[in-house]
Amino acid sequence: MKLLRVGTAGAETPALLDAEGILRDLSGVVPDIDGALLADEAALQRIHTAAEAGELPALDATGLRVGPPLARIGKVVCIGLNYHDHARETGAEPPAEPVIFFKAADTVVGPNDMVLVPRGSRKTDWEVELAVVIGRTARYVESAQAALGHVAGYAVAHDVSEREFQIERGGTWDKGKNCETFNPLGPWLVTADEVADPQDLSLKLWVNGELKQDGTTAEQIFPVGEVVRYVSQFMTLYPGDVINTGTPAGVAMGAPEPKPYLRAGDVVELEIEGLGRQRQEFKDA
Repeated sequence: MKLLRVGTAGAETPALLDAEGILRDLSGVVPDIDGALLADEAALQRIHTAAEAGELPALDATGLRVGPPLARIGKVVCIGLNYHDHARETGAEPPAEPVIFFKAADTVVGPNDMVLVPRGSRKTDWEVELAVVIGRTARYVESAQAALGHVAGYAVAHDVSEREFQIERGGTWDKGKNCETFNPLGPWLVTADEVADPQDLSLKLWVNGELKQDGTTAEQIFPVGEVVRYVSQFMTLYPGDVINTGTPAGVAMGAPEPKPYLRAGDVVELEIEGLGRQRQEFKDA
């Protein structure tokens, strides 16, 4: 299923995109799309049954804002330097273990919402990423294969980053990752049963119409199952938590000088095979 949330920011309602591309109203079946829903097999089955029976009313998508596909996110765990080609372009050694940092849940915005270039920023960068949404509590998971059983679904994430804040201002990466609007998510939460192999997905990103990133999750150093297993050794993952699993080559930081960092007025578009497409206009904060 392709689950999403539509409406004005803070007042989104649950919806489903059916096999014919028609937007369907879920508000009569479930109150929202969040961790509680993803952990409730009976509620998910109600959605599936109603959709199969043609009982969900159609919504007019004209002019309707698409919000983040997940409400009440617990935490956003991010994996850095998780693609072989991205490590090469930045001159970094592939890590021996996953690099973990966090984004606050309040950085998450809709897939087509405005993104703000932080005040004082000189190095705002783009990163298309596969987001993993947890549907079953993961604590000390024993194997990568078992870890996949804790995944509710997948989504497109844009891990917007300010490289000077991240790398040159001391401390951890978090300063360059947690600026307002720095994690567009969606448009859909695609349930795991629709993704045959999370290690066989193409990722693309364009800036002002120019293709910048053109990669595949096959390049991940630590695949999805291993990421979930590994993270569960250090923290408990709950339904409604999100893991951003890293970005392929093609970011501004890896380009020759002068590096083409983002400025107000730029437009970024990104997509992952089967998971939908995002579009953001950038403006000054």
